[in-house]
Amino acid sequence: MTVRAPPYVIVGSGIAALSAAEALRERLPQAAIAMISEEPHDFYSRPGLAYVLRGDFPEKRLFVRTPKDLRDLNVERITARVDRLQCEQNELVLANGQRVRYACLLLATGALAVPPTFPGHDLVGVVKLDGLDDTRHIIALAKRGKSAVVIGGGITALELVEGLGARGLKVHYFLRGDRYWGDVLDEAESSLVMDRLRHEGVVIHTKTQVAQALGAGGKLTGVKTQAGAHIPCQVLAVAIGVRPRADLARQAGLKVEKGVLVNQFLQTSVPNVYAAGDVAEVFDPRSGTTTLDVLWPTALAQGKVAGANMAGERRPYSKGVAFNVTMLTGLKVAIIGAVGGGKNDDLVAIMRGESESWRLLPKSWVISDRDDANRVRLLVGERRLVGALVMGDQSWSRPLQRLIVGQADITPIRPALLESGMASLTQLAAFYQQWERSQTPDIPSGLSRSS
Repeated sequence: MTVRAPPYVIVGSGIAALSAAEALRERLPQAAIAMISEEPHDFYSRPGLAYVLRGDFPEKRLFVRTPKDLRDLNVERITARVDRLQCEQNELVLANGQRVRYACLLLATGALAVPPTFPGHDLVGVVKLDGLDDTRHIIALAKRGKSAVVIGGGITALELVEGLGARGLKVHYFLRGDRYWGDVLDEAESSLVMDRLRHEGVVIHTKTQVAQALGAGGKLTGVKTQAGAHIPCQVLAVAIGVRPRADLARQAGLKVEKGVLVNQFLQTSVPNVYAAGDVAEVFDPRSGTTTLDVLWPTALAQGKVAGANMAGERRPYSKGVAFNVTMLTGLKVAIIGAVGGGKNDDLVAIMRGESESWRLLPKSWVISDRDDANRVRLLVGERRLVGALVMGDQSWSRPLQRLIVGQADITPIRPALLESGMASLTQLAAFYQQWERSQTPDIPSGLSRSS
């Protein structure tokens, strides 16, 4: 059966989908808009799942749009799985056999955790952290369990380590490499995070991989490592990366590489089909390359642009400087622009909260200043700051973001920056204050003190 055809259909229900719907409704108050998703819950903040897992705040705080907000948006919500996209017919085929026609389509299908492949991966107790139902399942398991194993080298793995620990489980943390998040953090930063985990009772196993999940009666009882060690556990949390949900587009014949390829207007290889968010691999005309980003702000921005273009505008999406703020073992960490660049086998796919562009680095030099848990690390290019990491005290976050986004010419202080240490940061503070006045003469500098 073919149902009534809304002119605008969105597949997905995350932040890219919602922001696209809001952009469409703002421009086309009377348009028919439908949103199709398997997600049974109203819109919620996925980055907040870790805070619910840790018990930092109740589940209800995830829902950052009220039911009235969603009703006022006047979007038809269809809870179903899309089986096929038939571009020639401008039609979607749902799992229940229903067919939905469209005039303009947005694919905002997001990304899913990369599943494990070791024997026993399907036992009850082997978990991931993709959505609210996963979070509820992990919390239920934690109430009955005593110990857990976590696998992975990025932000999501650390969130699972901390969340399970906060739920009272003894946590064993497996890293394939010799330190935590080596593609982004330097050795001192990794050591700081790992030392804080050990202080909280986490047992860290470096250069360790699971050979098999062990079970009885279909339930997890432990793991066997490739080195032959046996560790009892009732929860095995896997966070080895995320993968764009591009199968629908691939089966429909759209151009797909890692994600769904889109131009600067977020159009796919079929002009009336758009893609945005974690699933979209966006062409950047300035660099001539395509990139995937799985950051919440990026998905929000892409959704807005896609919605505007679906409504008839011709607005290019301009990729901004990557800016991600996260909590690592209680430390606030801001990552701006390009940071890292080393190879780490823990990052076998795009990590949640990570920008793939961080790995595409020009030649750079690194300076840093460390005072206990407060740390500033700069990547200094030939004429500009390439990136920065601010750990702990965030006084430097806004100034460094301004300098990197504004492409400030640091040539006058570059020799001083390469000397590193507090003296270089003092020089940078003076440079920033002068540069900021030149950009906005009537606005006082926001830099109060260095880290």
